[in-house]
Amino acid sequence: MSAAELYTKGAKVWITDPEVVWKGAELLQDYHDTGGQKTLQIAYEEGGEDTITIKCKDNLPPLRNPDILIGENDLTSLSYLHEPAVLYNLKVRFIDKSVIYTYCGIVLVAINPYEQLDIYGNDIIQAYSGQDMGQMDPHIYAVAEEAFKRVARFEENQSIIVSGESGAGKTVSAKYAMRYFAVVGGSNADETQVEKKVLASNPIMEAIGNAKTTRNDNSSRFGKYIEIRLNKNNQITGAHMRTYLLEKTRVVYQASEERNYHIFYQLCAMAQQPAFQKFKLGHQDDFYYMFQGSNPTIDGVDDAAEFKTTQEAFSMLGITDKQQMMIFQIIAAILHFGNINIQEVDPSGEQAQLNESQELALSGLIEATRIDRNDKHLPIMCELLGINQDQMKKWLCNRKITTVGETLIKPLTVTQASFGRDALAKHIYAKLFDWIVQHINIVLSSGSKENKFIGVLDIYGFETFEINSFEQFCINYANEKLQQQFTLHVFKLEQDEYVKEQIEWSFIDFYDNQPCIDLIENKLGILSLLDEECKLPKGSDDNWCRRLYDKHLKHKHFAKPRMSNVAFIIDHFADKVEYQSDGFLEKNRDTVLEEQLNILKASQFELVADLFNDGAKETAKKSKLSNVHMRPGKQPLKGQTMHKKTVGSQFRDSLSQLMETLFSTNPHYIRCIKPNDVKQPFNFEPKRAIQQLRACGVLETIRISAAGYPSRWTYPEFIQRYRVLAIKKDVVKRDMKQTCRNILQKLIQDEDKYQFGKTKIFFRAGQVAYLEKLRSDKLRACGIMIQKHVRGWIWKRKYQKIRRSVLLVQTFGRGLLARRKALYLRRTFAATKIQKMVRGHMARKMYKQIRFTIIRMQSYARGRFARERYVKLRQDAKATVIQKMAKGWLARRRFTKIMRGLVLVQSHYRRRKAKLQLKILKVEAKSVEHIKNVNKGLENKIIELQQKLDVKNKDILQLHRDQMELFNARKEIEKLKHTTENAKLSSNKISELEEYLRILKAELEKEKQEKKDVISEKEILKKDKQMIVEALNNENKSLKDKLNEANQRIKDLESHNTSSDKVHHQVAEDKQMLLDEMAPEREHHQRLVKDYERLQQRYDNLHDEFLIVSGVGLTGKGVSRTPSNLSEISIDTDTDTGTGTGSDKEEKKGKTDPDQGYGTERRPMRDTLLRKGLTEVEGQWKDHNGTVEKKQKADRRTSTSGLLEEKKDDSKEDVTLLLKLQNRIKVVEKEKRALLERLELGEGELERVRTFSSADDVAYSNLHVQELEMENSKIKTEMKKLRECITLDMDSNSGKGGQAYKEFMDQFQAMADELDRRREECVQLRSLMAGRARETHDIANEHYRGSIDIINEDNEIVMAYKTLQQVTRVQENQIEKQKRDQKCEASDFKEQIKELKQENERQEKLIGESLESLSPEKRLEVVIEYEINRLTSENLDLQEENDKLNETLKKYKKALKKLRNKGSDNVSDFPDLDELESSMPTPLKHRDREYMGMLEVNKDDIQQLVRHLVVDLKPKVAKSMIPCLPAYILLMCIRHTDYSNSDDKVQALLSTVVGGIRRVVKKQAGDVNTVSLWLSNTCRLLHNLKQYSGEKTFQVENTAKQNEHCLRNFDLSEYRQILSDLAVHTYQQLLIQMMEQVQPTVVAGILENEAIVGLSGSKPTGLRGRSSSRDMVSDDHIHTLDSMLKMLDSFYAVLATHAVDKELLKQVFRQLCYFIGATALNNLLLRKDMGHWSKGMQIRFNLSHLETWVRDNQLKDSGAIQTLEPIIQASQLLQAKKTDSNVDSICEMCKDLTLSQIVKILNLYTPADEYEEKVPLTVIRKIQDKIKNRKDQSKGNSLLIDTKYMFPVTFPFTASTIELEKLEVPTSLNIDDFVKRM
Repeated sequence: MSAAELYTKGAKVWITDPEVVWKGAELLQDYHDTGGQKTLQIAYEEGGEDTITIKCKDNLPPLRNPDILIGENDLTSLSYLHEPAVLYNLKVRFIDKSVIYTYCGIVLVAINPYEQLDIYGNDIIQAYSGQDMGQMDPHIYAVAEEAFKRVARFEENQSIIVSGESGAGKTVSAKYAMRYFAVVGGSNADETQVEKKVLASNPIMEAIGNAKTTRNDNSSRFGKYIEIRLNKNNQITGAHMRTYLLEKTRVVYQASEERNYHIFYQLCAMAQQPAFQKFKLGHQDDFYYMFQGSNPTIDGVDDAAEFKTTQEAFSMLGITDKQQMMIFQIIAAILHFGNINIQEVDPSGEQAQLNESQELALSGLIEATRIDRNDKHLPIMCELLGINQDQMKKWLCNRKITTVGETLIKPLTVTQASFGRDALAKHIYAKLFDWIVQHINIVLSSGSKENKFIGVLDIYGFETFEINSFEQFCINYANEKLQQQFTLHVFKLEQDEYVKEQIEWSFIDFYDNQPCIDLIENKLGILSLLDEECKLPKGSDDNWCRRLYDKHLKHKHFAKPRMSNVAFIIDHFADKVEYQSDGFLEKNRDTVLEEQLNILKASQFELVADLFNDGAKETAKKSKLSNVHMRPGKQPLKGQTMHKKTVGSQFRDSLSQLMETLFSTNPHYIRCIKPNDVKQPFNFEPKRAIQQLRACGVLETIRISAAGYPSRWTYPEFIQRYRVLAIKKDVVKRDMKQTCRNILQKLIQDEDKYQFGKTKIFFRAGQVAYLEKLRSDKLRACGIMIQKHVRGWIWKRKYQKIRRSVLLVQTFGRGLLARRKALYLRRTFAATKIQKMVRGHMARKMYKQIRFTIIRMQSYARGRFARERYVKLRQDAKATVIQKMAKGWLARRRFTKIMRGLVLVQSHYRRRKAKLQLKILKVEAKSVEHIKNVNKGLENKIIELQQKLDVKNKDILQLHRDQMELFNARKEIEKLKHTTENAKLSSNKISELEEYLRILKAELEKEKQEKKDVISEKEILKKDKQMIVEALNNENKSLKDKLNEANQRIKDLESHNTSSDKVHHQVAEDKQMLLDEMAPEREHHQRLVKDYERLQQRYDNLHDEFLIVSGVGLTGKGVSRTPSNLSEISIDTDTDTGTGTGSDKEEKKGKTDPDQGYGTERRPMRDTLLRKGLTEVEGQWKDHNGTVEKKQKADRRTSTSGLLEEKKDDSKEDVTLLLKLQNRIKVVEKEKRALLERLELGEGELERVRTFSSADDVAYSNLHVQELEMENSKIKTEMKKLRECITLDMDSNSGKGGQAYKEFMDQFQAMADELDRRREECVQLRSLMAGRARETHDIANEHYRGSIDIINEDNEIVMAYKTLQQVTRVQENQIEKQKRDQKCEASDFKEQIKELKQENERQEKLIGESLESLSPEKRLEVVIEYEINRLTSENLDLQEENDKLNETLKKYKKALKKLRNKGSDNVSDFPDLDELESSMPTPLKHRDREYMGMLEVNKDDIQQLVRHLVVDLKPKVAKSMIPCLPAYILLMCIRHTDYSNSDDKVQALLSTVVGGIRRVVKKQAGDVNTVSLWLSNTCRLLHNLKQYSGEKTFQVENTAKQNEHCLRNFDLSEYRQILSDLAVHTYQQLLIQMMEQVQPTVVAGILENEAIVGLSGSKPTGLRGRSSSRDMVSDDHIHTLDSMLKMLDSFYAVLATHAVDKELLKQVFRQLCYFIGATALNNLLLRKDMGHWSKGMQIRFNLSHLETWVRDNQLKDSGAIQTLEPIIQASQLLQAKKTDSNVDSICEMCKDLTLSQIVKILNLYTPADEYEEKVPLTVIRKIQDKIKNRKDQSKGNSLLIDTKYMFPVTFPFTASTIELEKLEVPTSLNIDDFVKRM
């Protein structure tokens, strides 16, 4: 079929038009090429008919594409590829769909919308990241993503070439491309420091290189190529920028309505700031270089705010504040430079001023210039640049001419001087521009290895103005080079595609602009001639232009204007451009006087000097285009040569280097189009657009594509689309290619119109449209046939339905009339009846109301009168009482005042008497006789107290006997009471109660038996302890014997005195030497003894205080303690010694304390610190004493009152209350143990103080041995008395013996530890004594010839023995004091026993009274329950005691082993451990114990526990256990810490657990199994802490046992919050990992999966597939809907396996469904191929599978389906009718979609066939108006959904039914060594 055959009546064509370029029309007649037809009748779309002339069939108007192809996102996919089709398609997308991006083969066409669009956010970047370029809507991010993927996958360098006219949006496009690379090429999702620096270069370059023009408010006036460099990991490591052809002329001149560079205006906006006032700037209109354009403002731009942005960018790039201020200072100097006024000099009037120059001394025949001395801008400029003002003033008005023999200075004219000023200003700015670019490159460079880069070229597009000069010439020259590269690349791609598909093809003719390039750059070309003209002495623009005419006038790309001799025309690839030659030479030279540059080089500012001191090598290295040719004057001397390149030649070289770079990379093209010249948003002018399309190469791409095979279909797509045109025999099932061949051979006769490739069919232009026409005709015929049969069936069905309806209406009508009549009769009778009853009711109601009102009024009146009378009587009575009280108060106040005065007088008198008496007593107290009398009185008192103590002991024994008899009597009474009550029981309950009593007795016997077992075991342990004590006593005896032997040896040494006189003299000298050596050690020892005695006394005081605190029955009366005898002796000694040895002044100075024996001195500072520390401890004990007593009294009152209330109300004993009392007692005991531990720590500190520094002193060793013996005897005495007291207490009150027994065990433990310490010291002293004896023997052998007796020649040993005796007396006094203390303790115990007896009697009375008020049955139940509870608590206490005794026994064993190891030299002194163990009876076997649901763990083992239980726990191991078992184990450990009231341990445990879970979650963040495990356990632990917190809100579902297990001491609400935060963090990590795994399956499973067979979701036309990086990479994994559902199944199974709470599991899948829906909707909105009804049906079908999965897993009420509503509504919108009548239904259906999303879907919608229309623009507008009027606008108007949004997570409390006491710890956890089950 030929193309002419398509021109039939009704065909749509394009007609040229001078205003809109192309106008749409429709043929009114067929065209016949055989008949020589010359005209065609057409009708325009806007209206009107016309006749066009057809010269030949090749002159036919272009055909229009079918409507279903209009708005395609790729211009090359159009069936007809020509200029009008491209222009119209761009207009439809831009105006109707508000889409600015369109593909044109490999080119992205971007139309400037002139307003901000919300399509560049991070969400859009994430949506395009990783996506295929051909699948997504056209966008600059798609091009950037394609470039990034090619770099990453194929290691190819890439270039993105952005071109277009000024104002087309090149700079913005390049900026968005770099932003995309910064985001996806960063180390994280956010921009890193390197990426921020890359982006920070944009504001700087815009400030110094962009300006406002008539076409663009932010036009780039230079070209730049930025290389973004990447490392092996595809992360940005740096960048490099190259700039091209800065428009320097703009610095000194701006056209109308234009501005200078932005930085000048930004600097003026900050002129009033303090930091910038030194620049002396003002308003922008005050400067010549800024107000020439007469429009210095830009709408919507704040120059001050932009300046701050520029400063921030400078700081980001490492330019210091000082450098910044210097840059701004140079820019300010340029502004002042422009305001320098150069005037012409009048020689006659200004002769005096011309004497400065010899040249100006002439007679005024030459023209000269000057600068007014009052010009304020010249000194400011020179000051800012740091240069000499006079020199600059001179060389601005003069120039130097150098000849062969002399140098002349010639004045300049005003024009020359002004030109020189402007040239210097331009040169300064250009140098500053180059310096900033160089510094940016240094900052952006990276030291790391850079493997590849992506280049972004932002360069000017083809330009043509009314007056075109040198700048436009260079710009169009660069575009010629770029167009050549573009054309070659497009041709290469077409060629590669044909070769790849192995089809036959012929050479495609394309426009080659190489001749035009040769015209410009070849030898004797335009640039060469320009450079030659610049070298000539008298070269001019006119001469150069004439030479061009001579050389190139015959060139086909060169022409001469008819009316000008100073212009020339070049025929560029885009258009013909006329250039004016005026200024070409000067701009090419870029001349600046050398004298002016020398002044700048001598600047006092380093930066200014550096700008002009760069050499030629450095300049060439930078590759800058603004290099300057410097010459001393306008015309160089003959013979001089210019060594530096001109601007044109340098631009040519840099352009060649750029082209080499582009040819070495894989290019991507972005062509920016300016839609109109008035900058109006979304206004499309076809004339301006078609000019730019021709200039930027888009139409050339279309032409190359159209010359070949533009339409391409894969074989499956072709068969799916055109299967309707085939017959059955044409289809070959196993060979798609053959099937397509059979179809096309019948439909298209010309085989040149198509080609069969390996995977595609290639069609010539127009063939797809022809196939679409055949398909539509076939479908139309089928539709008519279907309509014929369907309409007949519809009318027949309609007739039958009408007939049935008529019969049915008649039947119901007759019945209705009959029912209406019956209803009327019933209603009449009922109304009569109702009226009668209502009237009677109303009358009765009225009567009752009136009667009630009257009675009420009477009552109110009578009551009021009575109340008034009553009030009056009461007021009288109160007045009488007030008077009485007032009179009495006045009398008492007077009496009190008198008494206060009397007492005050008495007190003053008595005080004076007391002072006198005090003075007398002080004098007496200082006398020695007084002290002796006091000591005698104390001895008498001690004897009297001893006698009283014996009497009291006898009384206590008698009381114990009485109490035992009383206790036995009470037992008999209770038995009698039980017998009496049982006899009174009713006969009908006897059998039942007997059975119940029998069970209780059995249980009681069981408990008693267990109690007996425990008691017997306790007796055994007592015997064991007695044996140990006896062994220790034996050891002490042996030590005493050894001590006696040592004393005997000392006596023997004293009797030995038979040495000679010579030896005696020598011994005396040696003895003196030894004494001198031993003196410091004696002093130190004496100080330690003193310190020990003082600290021991304070320890005894604290111990007594502790006993008072720990007493249960004390009445609160404190035991007053007097200082011990030791303390008194120490005081006396201090006083006497101080009086005898030191003066009063020395005592006041306090330099040294008096001697304490052996000449030692006390250490006042150490004693003061120790005294202060012990005083603080005593104060804490006293405070604690009062607190504990108050708590005990409060607990007693609470327990008693609670017991009685329960008995009276419920007639039942509250077991919980008794257990609470027992727990309170345990708490007090724990506090007591904690205080004991603190005392032991204090003792440890004292032990460190008591360090032996003189271990070699034998006297000291003997003294310490004697001291240890005294301590041993003291400990024995205390142990004996404590045993007796506690035994008596237990015998007298067996029910309260547990407390006393604990006190005894604590005391016993402390004494045992003290005994161990003393033993170790004994062993050390023995070894020291033996060593000292050996040393003494050695000294005797060395100095005294073996005679040991000589050593004691001066009786030094006797002196040591006397000292020991004194120390012994001190210790005896101390023992006496301890005896007195024990007597006080005995009296305290007696008082305690009395109080306990009184308390027991009181409670028995209360219990008896309460029992008498109860019935016999309830009374029996109460008594039995009380006994059971009491026995239970006793058993618990006994079990605890038993455990403690076992632990104590273990400690003793360890201690004995240590002693045996240390004392190996005296093994016989210690009992044999094996014999001791063998002598111990075998412990009794108990029945199975009931566990308490607690696990004990030591604080040191917490780290090991967490490591095994948390860090090393694998999900596979956890699956084999009870769900959330680690959480329960941790709870049991926490319960034990609460039970033991260990605050430090619980903090350490919880902190370590939280830290361990955090580490595991962070380390295993990618493992869904592990994260799910710890999410479940964290939530379970959180719920457990709530359940066992004791708060009533969490105890609703608890059992009684669980309530007993609640925490008693700790409030862990803070840790609950920490665990809640940890659970949230774990939950988020889990979701992030799940979403990462699900994301690859969403698009494939929801959007691309075509589950409905036969319903195609492909595009309706043969779209040219976008070549992308994915074409070269095959996917390893093909995702489907089933794979996504299987992944969700695996997630669900993992969460269910680890017993994640159901509510939390619902929240997880709600979030996952939201992510799936949001990801699918975002991809749907950005993909063109999804916009038709069949795809909507496929998506809805896929979503139904997902909804079914949610329902099958019982997640319907989780809100997961609701999160899918947006994508569901989007699929429904694709399927819905889109007409004016459906606007309301569409708005109602799409409640969860925003306006932008709805409009985007409607714009994306593509009809599947020509029968279906596109969505009319009017419908879209109505929908927009309807949705804008919605009341609910909370959803916003964003296009994409935030896929990273997470719903707030909650953790609803769920109670656990697991019983902690029955939990077993598996051995697989390996924590048996760290935990102990309680």
